[in-house]
Amino acid sequence: MKIDQLIIAGWTGRDEAALRKHIKELEEIGVKPPRTTPIFYRVAANLLVFSEVIQVAGPDTSGEVEFVLLSKPDGLWVTVGSDHTDRKAETIGVTLSKQLCEKPVAKDAWRYDEVRPHWDQLMLRSWADGELYQEGPVTAMRAPEDLFSKYKKLPVGWAMFCGTLAAKGGIRPAKKFKMELEDPVLQRRLRHEYQIDVLPVEG
Repeated sequence: MKIDQLIIAGWTGRDEAALRKHIKELEEIGVKPPRTTPIFYRVAANLLVFSEVIQVAGPDTSGEVEFVLLSKPDGLWVTVGSDHTDRKAETIGVTLSKQLCEKPVAKDAWRYDEVRPHWDQLMLRSWADGELYQEGPVTAMRAPEDLFSKYKKLPVGWAMFCGTLAAKGGIRPAKKFKMELEDPVLQRRLRHEYQIDVLPVEG
């Protein structure tokens, strides 16, 4: 499927306390709070990849697990992805930081209609270098319909990353990032992992 539009939905937390915690995490590394919540960042569509290795400039990037919505000709699908972000650039501007790194996603996806009846039971997890990094239900983020109502331009060919969970032990880089979306009702998981190849910064 060709993706024409890629949207990163940020600050999508339903739980105000958890949302403030994530904002505080980022403030601790110099990132300014958002002007609105949620907020929608448009980035280049070619950043969406299925790669098992991504290349980044410098050591200051990290992944974050998210459920990802895909608008295909035959309807809405959901998969799992990582909004890999340059944290150093994030202190300059969030839009800039989102644009600097590829966004790996799993090759498989589920029809949204199949999981919508038990959506609240889906779980997200990630591991950084083998250590559990994030874990929580998709209900930590706003429901897909809620995000749709706030972002009107959703034709066929778009993909939307829908927000993340707080990191256990704080945001940090890793050499390998693994993520999954679990459906305990239908007893299945979407998984993907990738390595981070850090390129030198020469100036």
